[in-house]
Amino acid sequence: MSWQAADLLKQQIPLLDYLQGQGWQPARRAASGRLLGLCLLHPDQRPSLLVDPSKNLFYCYGCGRGGDVIRLAELYHGVRFAEAMALLRHWGGVGSLLPDVAQFYQLHLQRHVEAAAYLMQRGLQAEVIEELRIGYAPGRCLRAWLMSLGYPLADLQQAGLVNAEGYDTYSHRIVFPLEGNLYGRSIGAAVPHRFLPGSKGGLYAWQKVRHYPEIILVEGLFDLAVLWQAGFHNVTCALGTHLNALQFRQLCADNECDDKPRTVYLAFDSDANGSGQTAAQSLSQRLRAAGINARRVELPAGHDPNSFFVSGGSAQEFHCLLEKACL
Repeated sequence: MSWQAADLLKQQIPLLDYLQGQGWQPARRAASGRLLGLCLLHPDQRPSLLVDPSKNLFYCYGCGRGGDVIRLAELYHGVRFAEAMALLRHWGGVGSLLPDVAQFYQLHLQRHVEAAAYLMQRGLQAEVIEELRIGYAPGRCLRAWLMSLGYPLADLQQAGLVNAEGYDTYSHRIVFPLEGNLYGRSIGAAVPHRFLPGSKGGLYAWQKVRHYPEIILVEGLFDLAVLWQAGFHNVTCALGTHLNALQFRQLCADNECDDKPRTVYLAFDSDANGSGQTAAQSLSQRLRAAGINARRVELPAGHDPNSFFVSGGSAQEFHCLLEKACL
């Protein structure tokens, strides 16, 4: 896939911009909008470097070398292809590691029928898949892609994307991009949930819901996806039943909703062992002690929001559950 990465980079960094960033100035114009100036690749006494901005190509009549912006970086800095890619990305401020990973997984989602089938089984449609930037990690291919973009292997291992043996750590997983992390849900026999090392961060997509006076809080991202799909855009996710300190502070920030009292609906799983509702009750007490209206949504036995909608529940029926929510 290195040619795809190279083509994308050449679109993002025009050759002329990079040349001028190295101090190059055209001496005169040639035909068809082309430019002629001193060559950066050898001692040049008179302008011999021809640049075609429309084609993003150069050729030097003095040293006989030419090519695109990546080839120029290779020759100018005396580095190999991957290093030239990394230098260009750094120079142009193009991309960063986790967004690049998320984009790669998004590209793979529609290429794997097992991933598309799993999302269909969970009730997700194309609009919400695109909105949440959901992707799929097939495994055994992320490392090569990222290294073709110029990322060193050590950086990938430090981030937790590649293990000590050099294999992708996310494999056969549906992937949701988070702020500063990735959540991977296994569709095979592996451990169901995986995050990169470090904090899971704040509440999911908090910037989009922070101004709502009423917020629905759910445990999982598939719960959030079906609710968003059903029209409940005031939903956020704690990625579990236990809020970290940042997530709790976010819910309690009254000024986020124009000083109106906030109401938080806790739509946790209705587990057979009662763990979801026990956690919801404990959290509602903490929120009320902090001055937040908190109400527990009682789903049918054995259901979470995702299974409620997948099994035929409607938005109107979920509205009724919100209206009946208890303290």
